[in-house]
Amino acid sequence: MYCLRLVREPLPVSCYGDYSLSNKNIIHKIRKSVVSDAVYIQELINGIAKTGQVLPRSLNNIYENLRDFFVYEKEGRIYGCSALHITWENLAEIRSLVVHDSCRGRGIGRELVDVCCKEAKEFGINKVFLLTEKTVFFGKFGFEPVDKSLLPHKIWSDCVQCIHFPNCQETAMMKNI
Repeated sequence: MYCLRLVREPLPVSCYGDYSLSNKNIIHKIRKSVVSDAVYIQELINGIAKTGQVLPRSLNNIYENLRDFFVYEKEGRIYGCSALHITWENLAEIRSLVVHDSCRGRGIGRELVDVCCKEAKEFGINKVFLLTEKTVFFGKFGFEPVDKSLLPHKIWSDCVQCIHFPNCQETAMMKNI
């Protein structure tokens, strides 16, 4: 089980909006991350990373990229996250899409992808990519496989540092937004 945070005080709604999700009396929403979320984001990501579904992230890396993250919060606890990382003039990557096991299959992953795409559009970016083994899942949202050679900045800045390089089994997928 992963550590889930109980929020002791109301958290601010980001300038990108409060992506509240309705479900009777349960309070849940997707919001921009805040500094106090960093440890919990790392625990969530690294808990899933043990299964090999995502790469682990150091706490330092989370803090350095905290502005990229959205979190899914339900009843004051963090159950999911995603990050939008701008990689080039008209290109951004969706990273670290993770939903806690207890919340999977409820559309939260889709909402986290959607909010990243909305933010990319607000920045004037019209192409979003990701690396994944879950091609069927992302295909449902309009992502299509592309050759990794179309992403040289990603490959030579991040992928070369990965333990799976050059034998990566992930597929690059892109969506025009």
